[in-house]
Amino acid sequence: MDIKEILSRVDHTLLSQSATWNEIKAICDDGIKYGCASVCIPPSYVKKAKEYVGDSLKLCTVIGFPNGYNTTAVKCFEAAEAVKEGADEIDMVINIGMLRDKRYEDVLSEIKAVKQSCGSKLLKVIIETCLLSEEEKIKMCEIVSDSGADYIKTSTGFSTGGATREDIALFAANVKPHLNIKAAGGIASIKDAEDMLSLGASRLGTSRIVKIVKNEEGFGY
Repeated sequence: MDIKEILSRVDHTLLSQSATWNEIKAICDDGIKYGCASVCIPPSYVKKAKEYVGDSLKLCTVIGFPNGYNTTAVKCFEAAEAVKEGADEIDMVINIGMLRDKRYEDVLSEIKAVKQSCGSKLLKVIIETCLLSEEEKIKMCEIVSDSGADYIKTSTGFSTGGATREDIALFAANVKPHLNIKAAGGIASIKDAEDMLSLGASRLGTSRIVKIVKNEEGFGY
């Protein structure tokens, strides 16, 4: 797969608690230079990043992150505020305890409410696959497919594991045709990226692919 095609699917990500504006600015510069789908950054930097990049790069941010147990009202406020400040895409974390209690209608209602708060902007739903059973993952494929969200996403990158090939294949087999898939967490090589895309992902949440390309350029590859 052509590296430019891979980069065009990457949400170039920096969500470290210690991220500084200079670091955010640097990944914005890289996102523009390498033609990334977006940069995924903390909500507190969205407004300044929007002023910096204008319309030259999509901005993604995270809601209810990373634990997902905020109230629905808080998640909706976060989403609406992020959109107001310039976010183009919202990645929200589900309430995992609610799912494990089999409160499926409540999980669905929350996603629908956040989607409404996003307006016309993309919503990606993080289900944190490393904490779920296969049955729960399949159920979330159904719920997210029915929610009006645009993507189902594997992971925050802040829990016990990230995206696996098996989970992307499971998603691809169980989501409805209109729902897109984002693999995030643990995508450490070009081969990882290629595999995730070939299995059915259309977005990749990672910081490493751009770093790999930059390193290869630095060595003349």
